[in-house]
Amino acid sequence: MIEPVSILFVGDIVGGIGRRTVLSLLPGLRERLAPDFVVVNGENIAGGLGITPKNAQELFAAGIDVITLGNHTYRHREIYPYLDVEPRILRPANFLRTQPGHGWCTVERDGVRLGVVSISGNLFMNASLPAFSVIENALGALENEADQVLVDVHAEATSEKVGMGWYLDGRVTAVVGTHTHVPTADARILPGGTAYITDVGMTGPRGGVIGVKRELALDALIKKMPVKFETSTEDPWLNGVLIRAGEPMRATAIEQVLEPAPGVT
Repeated sequence: MIEPVSILFVGDIVGGIGRRTVLSLLPGLRERLAPDFVVVNGENIAGGLGITPKNAQELFAAGIDVITLGNHTYRHREIYPYLDVEPRILRPANFLRTQPGHGWCTVERDGVRLGVVSISGNLFMNASLPAFSVIENALGALENEADQVLVDVHAEATSEKVGMGWYLDGRVTAVVGTHTHVPTADARILPGGTAYITDVGMTGPRGGVIGVKRELALDALIKKMPVKFETSTEDPWLNGVLIRAGEPMRATAIEQVLEPAPGVT
């Protein structure tokens, strides 16, 4: 018999302000929500783009179980060897095999095995392999290795994310969308028992433009000239979802976790 399990998934952590927001709020969220597993998307944690080994180690030291990434995975070269040796940090599975890293893993707590898969969309993204084919490889590898499976679909097009949710309904515990940094209002349990949301949102400065200082973003939008973006620090929030599951690959609830981080600078 599989014990009930809860998974806290935290959306794209943006910059140092996002990192500090997660670290400051996580103890209280653990006490209030009591998640068995915590999974975060960390692909924007290093100054707004990419991740470094130091960033990842700090998240793991805080008790985070798995880090998923996305299109900015390779922004910092020092992460390349780390992706190959640390099993709990995932780049999209549909990157090339020749690229550093891996796309899925399994973690265990109290006898429950959680499989996590990172997958990238193809529309408007730079993933080399088709998401809908590669997800089959991931699920095949996790068969008999995981009691519950969470899939992070890092994609630009909402149609791809919604499509992936329906494609995997009844086959995985949860399909959560990331990348667009704005939480959507469609969190639900699909008919087959899979928890789904098109985008979890971002953990970082809501006072900017999807994480960027708003004056810089507006300058780029209005003048149509190159602008060096900097991460905003205004109005930091944590955006996440809490997923509860009972039977294998069957969610019972998904609820959004939208928390301001007062006092974080």
